[in-house]
Amino acid sequence: MCRLWSTVGDRRTRTARALRRRRGERGSAAAELAVATPLLLLLLLLIVQFAVWMHATHIAQTAAAEAVEAARAAGGTTATGQSQARTVLSQVGVGVLTDPQITVTVTGDSVHVTVDGHVTAVVPGVRLPVHAAVSGVQERFRPPVAGGDGQR
Repeated sequence: MCRLWSTVGDRRTRTARALRRRRGERGSAAAELAVATPLLLLLLLLIVQFAVWMHATHIAQTAAAEAVEAARAAGGTTATGQSQARTVLSQVGVGVLTDPQITVTVTGDSVHVTVDGHVTAVVPGVRLPVHAAVSGVQERFRPPVAGGDGQR
């Protein structure tokens, strides 16, 4: 009988000690959550910011490629290339690519287009640059050489 009562008393003592230890840790989960949640949200926003930057880079690359195609076509000019790039950016790049700068350069037989700008900020204070450059050979009609079979 004595043994039974002492076992019950030991359990009560151990339970009381465990409760006292737990009282000292009350609220620790809320504190951990208060620290971890903003960090997780910042990480999520940085992932979204990177995705928007990649999308803006693809838009700039597409605008530059379309501008090169327009400027290098027979009869194409720098104004034609700029116009085509602006058309692409107005159709696809609205709201993603801010302050786009389009430069079309024709030198000899080559056409070079660069599109620079910035990404719309998802994370406050983060302003990422975007740059795309495309080059191509200008198309020109060249009549066949006299006396030749037309092949080079």
